[in-house]
Amino acid sequence: MKEKHLLPTDSRPLRALVLHIEGRDESPEQSEEYVEELVFLTRSAGYEVAGVQTYSWRRPDPATFLTPGRVAEIRSHLEAQKNLIDFVLVDADLSPVQVRNLENAWEKPVTDREGLILEIFARNARTAQAKTQVELARLQYELPRLAHRWTHLSRERGGIGLRGGGGEQQLETDRRKIRNQIARLRQKLKAFAQQAAVRRDRRDTLPRVALVGYTNVGKSTLLRLITKAPVLVADRFFATLDTTTRRVVLDGVPFLLSDTVGFIRKLPPTLLQAFHTTLAEVREADLLLLLVDISSPGYLEQLRT
Repeated sequence: MKEKHLLPTDSRPLRALVLHIEGRDESPEQSEEYVEELVFLTRSAGYEVAGVQTYSWRRPDPATFLTPGRVAEIRSHLEAQKNLIDFVLVDADLSPVQVRNLENAWEKPVTDREGLILEIFARNARTAQAKTQVELARLQYELPRLAHRWTHLSRERGGIGLRGGGGEQQLETDRRKIRNQIARLRQKLKAFAQQAAVRRDRRDTLPRVALVGYTNVGKSTLLRLITKAPVLVADRFFATLDTTTRRVVLDGVPFLLSDTVGFIRKLPPTLLQAFHTTLAEVREADLLLLLVDISSPGYLEQLRT
């Protein structure tokens, strides 16, 4: 089976051709900002950007998402840049069938937006709870893609596919294993949630304030400035995945201040579901302090996010 994200033998970062798909009502200013965000996402995952192409979006093709003409156009570009591009990133949520067909057409690994964000979360997870939440989201993402992976394996071994043989039985075995893993991870997250609830009850005498906002907007920086605590601050998306809470006294008033995981446009639902325990800190807060970078051209849309 082909591995999408193994580093080349020279250990250099993988290089991506980034495809931005313009929305129907997307303005030129929005398109420019979305491209900048997508490039920053790619670099936050540890990859280099070999090039960016933007395409207008009308109606997704069920087989390849993009039109056949666009697929052929990109294939020609990839052939011309064969040794300079390692994989293709499509700024959309692709079905397993669409990923398979695009990989067959382009002869390159293909990653969609959800897959990229999952990689960033996996890179930045530090605590047991964060790692459990990321693993749950990853398995939920991988489950419907198992058949595609088995098709790749069968093709490379010269097999006849999944029908009527051991491959089909193994596919069902793998699905069952993943479902069991998902069930175990959900039980672990329930335990984390119970522990977090106990901690909140113990400190319930103090008001709780939660910092919320777009990813990389400066929540951790503000927490560090106010508390003087050694909080991780990094210029990359989703550097903070765990809730960090500190006791603060301002003008003689004590309260608890929490830094929370940031949001982003089109955040995958699997991650929202998996991070239910972490986001409980936001739901239980007495006050939400929303941080906004008004120097960003799209700050109003970030507010809506």
